[in-house]
Amino acid sequence: MRPIKKILIANRGEIALRVMRTAREMGIATVAVYSEADRHALHVRYADEAVCIGPAASSESYLRGDKIIDVCKRLDVDAIHPGYGFLSENAQFARIVREAGIVFIGPSPESIEVMGSKLAAKHAAAQYNIPMVPGTPDAITDRGEAKQIASQIGYPILIKASAGGGGKGMRIVENEAEFDEQMDRAVSEAISAFGDGSVFIEKYVTSPKHIEIQVLGDQHGHIIHLFERECSVQRRHQKVIEEAPSPVLTPEIREAMGRCAVDVARSCGYYGAGTVEFIVDDQLNFYFLEMNTRLQVEHPVTEQITGVDLVKQMIHIAEGQELQIRQEDLAIKGHAVEVRVYAEDPANGFLPDVGTLQTYVRPQGNGVRVDDGFEQGMEIPIHYDPMIAKLITYGHARTEAIEKMIRAIDEYQITGVQTTLPFCRFVLNHEAFRSGQFDTHFVGKYFTPEVLQPASDPAAAELAALLTAHLFASSNGTSAATAESATPTVSKSNWKVNRQIWR
Repeated sequence: MRPIKKILIANRGEIALRVMRTAREMGIATVAVYSEADRHALHVRYADEAVCIGPAASSESYLRGDKIIDVCKRLDVDAIHPGYGFLSENAQFARIVREAGIVFIGPSPESIEVMGSKLAAKHAAAQYNIPMVPGTPDAITDRGEAKQIASQIGYPILIKASAGGGGKGMRIVENEAEFDEQMDRAVSEAISAFGDGSVFIEKYVTSPKHIEIQVLGDQHGHIIHLFERECSVQRRHQKVIEEAPSPVLTPEIREAMGRCAVDVARSCGYYGAGTVEFIVDDQLNFYFLEMNTRLQVEHPVTEQITGVDLVKQMIHIAEGQELQIRQEDLAIKGHAVEVRVYAEDPANGFLPDVGTLQTYVRPQGNGVRVDDGFEQGMEIPIHYDPMIAKLITYGHARTEAIEKMIRAIDEYQITGVQTTLPFCRFVLNHEAFRSGQFDTHFVGKYFTPEVLQPASDPAAAELAALLTAHLFASSNGTSAATAESATPTVSKSNWKVNRQIWR
């Protein structure tokens, strides 16, 4: 076992701070790397040491593995935590970190490679009879044969890129007449996004829920799961709201999905924190989708319902320690909800909205957690993902967690940029979300920009009427008492101003 004394966090923003805080609790020194655009970022100020590694563009800074390893050597760093995004699922980076004698706080390069290819992942998982969506077992090389298979499994089908994710290289095909056109588009997108045009087809599940299982494995073959997260509210195939546990899983399905997730991890000799993603149909049949070989953005909801610090576990595992948690030790306690606060305009197709945070006041109180990397006066840079923060609430029951979230959203004061907060509030109040009867098509089914228009406030209308009458009376010499008697009475409680500042 090799104790870790100094960690470099090869990332930025809230996830860099998240890792640093746990490291500090463990008595481990931290090193931040940053681009010129992040010179004044919070993670730079929080770290014990910080080094600028290049210009704003991530290709010249956060994606420069060679520069990151050079910093490690100069500052006697023991280990690198990659966070999520950037180099976190780059097998080659993990390999050169290992070859440099530095500990990579994550899985082996071999596990990353297997699970980085959706087709390779399916082949590995097939050893354990994991349920799979019907489709082609390998990349398509013969279009005629692919059309035949598509006809057999039935349209609609989904053409998917083998590499990458985020909805890129993914096309829905409603019938055979569309096949060639959508195939060309999927291949073109896959080459552009991942440099790999390999695609395969799957049966398209028409009302899918996206449910994932958190796993932890050590380097001694012990693997556990920490239950599920419901991640079906998405825009552009990317998550916006997550919760744990799922409101629809039965204990039996939860147990079955957990066993499958552990088997998927075992199929590639996995260690560290990882997430096995499943697609679930309207009959609650579940199918393996892919494995993310890193810490997930939404990991806080799992931490809330289990009491397990996933970053701390990752560090212990990287040190070579055995897991001290057994499956029978874990139980779901309460309910947690996370909303991603993006600098995006929901009324304009969720387009990024960069600018300066003129007002930035975090919500507080019992059961509220904010993971962020910004403060008032800072700019949202155009060079990176526009996520400002993750807002997490915890309650003893789902309803309590949701109500806390609505209260927290109302208290979150952000001006200077448009954010996804009003959209998230809309979702949390929607009957489909409240009932749990929603799927990944929630945005398409229920959301239009018009629903974010503020409703008229009766109290405000009464107040406006009183003021108008007062001004009218004053200009005509009428006494205030006469004017007041001619207008509705407005109680003091109606003078409250709702301070929901989103813009």
